[in-house]
Order: sequence, then C-alpha cells, then structure tokens
Amino acid sequence: MRQRPLSLIQDDLVDYETAMDRMAGLVGERQRDERPDTLWLLSHPPVYTVGRRTPEQHLPDPSRGIPVVSTGRGGQLTYHGPGQLVGYLIVKLDEGEGIVDYVREVELRLVEALDALGLPAERRDTPPGSELLTGVWTSRTGRKIISIGMRQSRGVTSHGFALNVDGDLTPWNWAVPCGMPDVRMTSLAGESVPAAMDEVRAAVAKAFEAA
Repeated sequence: MRQRPLSLIQDDLVDYETAMDRMAGLVGERQRDERPDTLWLLSHPPVYTVGRRTPEQHLPDPSRGIPVVSTGRGGQLTYHGPGQLVGYLIVKLDEGEGIVDYVREVELRLVEALDALGLPAERRDTPPGSELLTGVWTSRTGRKIISIGMRQSRGVTSHGFALNVDGDLTPWNWAVPCGMPDVRMTSLAGESVPAAMDEVRAAVAKAFEAA
C-alpha cells in the first residue's frame, strides 16, 4: 500500500446526528484544502443507520426502541452502539482513484490492525450478482467483525467503518445487517481477543498512519 498519513481526531460517545453535522464540516474543509486527510475515531449511542438501497423488510421492529436513521453512505443497514469503534475517513482521493479503490485500501488497513491485535482476518471479493461483501471477516470463524460504508463528494470521502470491540451484539439480530440475512456478526470479545478499546484505537490509528 502507498503511504497516506492522516490527521487523527478522537472522541468518545457522540450522537449520530451530531457526528454527521461535524463530518459534513470536515468534508467541506478538506474539499477547500483547509485541513489534511483525516481519521475521526469515536463511538455512538445505539442507532441503526441505513443506506439508500436498504429494503424495508431489513429494518428492525420499531418496538425495539432503537432509532433508525437514513444516511447517504454506500452499503445497507448497520448497527452502532457502545463498545464499537467507528472511524470516519475524510480523504481526498488521487486523480483517477475511485471510492471502490479506497474502500479496498481501508479493508486491508483494518485487516492489518486486527492482525496486530491478534485476530487473523480477511477481506472478501464479491462474486458476480451477489450482495457486496465489503467489510472484514474473521479468518477462523468466518464471521463479520467490521462493516464499511463510504461515499465520495467532489473527490473527498466520508463515512467509514464500524469495528465491533466488546459491545452487546444482540441488536444485530433484530435486523438484517449489511443486506445479508445469513451473515454472522462478531466482535473482538466474541472471538476471545482480550483487547481494550484504547488498545484497539491505537492499533487502528497505526494502521492508518494517523497521528
């Protein structure tokens, strides 16, 4: 992979709508070259986010009490909650570089971070005609541990990834994650990898050359 150092912003728990407002501001700054390429690490209170192609039948029962928010990113339904590390990537793409190219780089960097934490993982290519297999899976159990959904606007990326560290995975079972009814979601804790959130943040930041 090419070198692509990022500026690092870190927060703890940030409301999703508040985060979207701030992310839009960061994207605007990057489009005007007022800030460098940036990785923003944070977590959200419980919320489901849905992409533009998410079918209604994939949504959770409203009685579960977790809000569902439409978002402009790629991908389908994702759950966010405490114990999950979210990374938003505000990066200006090179001439001729597309969002799919950058998502592949993001997957590989996250595989590197998980490997440093002691969890072998892999990205997957999507067979023709199948639901997109964007994200990262564990090599041993074949479960999905990282969801990725991104977009680009005027050459700058936004949104990013969600890495399950040690939070409650039950809400994933109340909806259809990532457009794949048979997907099995997992976390570092679920794979018996004893990594604290600060350790995970450090490994991810290093993999993205973020400081």
